Amino acid sequence: MPHRVDSFEAVVLPHMRAGYNLARWLLRNDHDAEDVTQEAIVRAFRFFDGFSGDNPRAWLLTVVRNSAYTFLQQNRARELDTEFDEVLHSEPDTSETPEVLVLRSAQQRFLNEAVEALPVEFREAFVLREMEGLSYKEIADVARIPIGTVMSRLSRARRQLQAAVARREQAGSPS
Repeated sequence: MPHRVDSFEAVVLPHMRAGYNLARWLLRNDHDAEDVTQEAIVRAFRFFDGFSGDNPRAWLLTVVRNSAYTFLQQNRARELDTEFDEVLHSEPDTSETPEVLVLRSAQQRFLNEAVEALPVEFREAFVLREMEGLSYKEIADVARIPIGTVMSRLSRARRQLQAAVARREQAGSPS
C-alpha cells in the first residue's frame, strides 16, 4: 500500500493544478472546482491500479472532466444546454501606466468572462487546448469524442470568442 501511495503521489498529483484549472473553467466557481477536484483525486486514487501509465495528465483530466460533468448534471443541468448569447463588455487598453494596468486587468476579466460564457463543451475543448496545451488526440481521449469533433468545438469556440471581442470593440468604438 505505501508503494501505491508513493507511486500515485509521484505520477498523478503533479497534475492536480491542471485538473483544478479544468474544473474551474467547466464549473465557473472556485469552491465547486475545489470540491470536484478533491473528489476526482479520491476517485483517481481508488482506480489507480487500472491506470496504464501512458499519460497521467490526460488520465487525471479525464477523471476531473467526468466528475465535473456529473456535478453539472446533478446541480446545474441547464448549463449543459445553454447557448452562447451573452453580450460581454469591458474597456480598451492603451500603454504602460497605472491606468493601463487597470485596463489590462479589465481586459483579462473580459477574456475570462468570454471563455466562461462559452457552452460547456466548447469551453472544455478550448481550456484543454489553449490553457492546458493538450493535443487534439489527447483532448479526444479525455472527452471521449472523435478528433473531428474536437476540431469543430475548438473552431466554434474561437469563432464565438472572436464575435465577443468584435461586439466589445464595436460597443467601445465611437460612432
